[in-house]
Amino acid sequence: MRKILHVDMDAFFASVAERDNPRIRGKAVVIARHPLETNGKGVVSTANYEARKFGIHSAMSALEAYKLCPEAVFVREDFRKYKAISKQIREIFSRYTDLIEPMSLDEAYLDVTENKIGAKSAMRIGKLIQRDIYQELNLTCSVGVSYTKFLAKIGSDFQKPCGMTVVTPEDAAEFLRDLPMRKFPFVGPRMQEGLRELGVEVGGDLLRFEEMDLIHHFGKAGRSLYNRARGIDNAPVKPNRERKSIGCEMTYGTFLQTREEVAGEIAKLADDLVFRLKSNGKSGNNLTLKVRYGDFSTITKSMTVDRNIENIEDVIAFSETLFDEQFNVDKPIRLMGVTIKNFGKDFLVNTEIPYHLKTAEEVRDYYRGLAVAASDD
Repeated sequence: MRKILHVDMDAFFASVAERDNPRIRGKAVVIARHPLETNGKGVVSTANYEARKFGIHSAMSALEAYKLCPEAVFVREDFRKYKAISKQIREIFSRYTDLIEPMSLDEAYLDVTENKIGAKSAMRIGKLIQRDIYQELNLTCSVGVSYTKFLAKIGSDFQKPCGMTVVTPEDAAEFLRDLPMRKFPFVGPRMQEGLRELGVEVGGDLLRFEEMDLIHHFGKAGRSLYNRARGIDNAPVKPNRERKSIGCEMTYGTFLQTREEVAGEIAKLADDLVFRLKSNGKSGNNLTLKVRYGDFSTITKSMTVDRNIENIEDVIAFSETLFDEQFNVDKPIRLMGVTIKNFGKDFLVNTEIPYHLKTAEEVRDYYRGLAVAASDD
């Protein structure tokens, strides 16, 4: 039986800002440029727990966050600092195990079945890691402890901030039975909507379905839902995992059939993708758009540009350009996905589009001018 930890820093970017600037402690802190400095542009990377009381959350527009809490303190991102602190956190992890799988700058899985201090209790190692991070970095983290990765991940989010949740094999069925689907890892808003249409609100509701039924509705994600509702997950912790790409995709129970529906879904995918990019401290210069039609035919097209792709405007503009040039809505669309790859350091980092661009058409024309090539993936 494996012993897995999922360690997740508490409001990492915002906590670093509060730590390094004591004057803003206790205030609502939002990690984004102030919208009054950017003509209302920009997206929230994260917010501290005070700001979340006002409804502010990651991937929200900075302008909306400002409207919810005008007195909030807006702090610009500093990924160079975050990366340096993330390295210190991973050095703490390595005192206890070499089986470390970083998922982003602020979270990682650890397999402590066999560990460097000979501890039999995974909970004890989790508490030691919490102690070390607080004493040495003046930051807090939450820890999930279980026999699978996905249960450990759920656990780390269960009692934030600075919490610890243990899910044993004996407790898993009861724990999952009443767990809301929004708490399941990688079950986003769109899948939650599809599950609600099937009458699924909590983990126990999934037990009514056969595996093939869920696969029919959600593709390969259906198999994962079937297994996880039963506490099954054999995925190992993969040390030295280096991500070559970051992407997100969505399967639609109701097929997309108009260009307007496609545009709306691209915007949602862009929000999700940029959040994942920022959480991993990544940006790349290649974007791939994947489309699967109702007849299950699947096409992917890529575009490489002469700069890093790292903000929502980039992702929307490039994705729509690819769609208009390479795809159509003559056939209903059952799945779309967007992926960024070619991570590198040799491209200019520019997180804003020029402010003189006022319309969607101007933005698309601007990015078409930046495009180097579009080719089959």
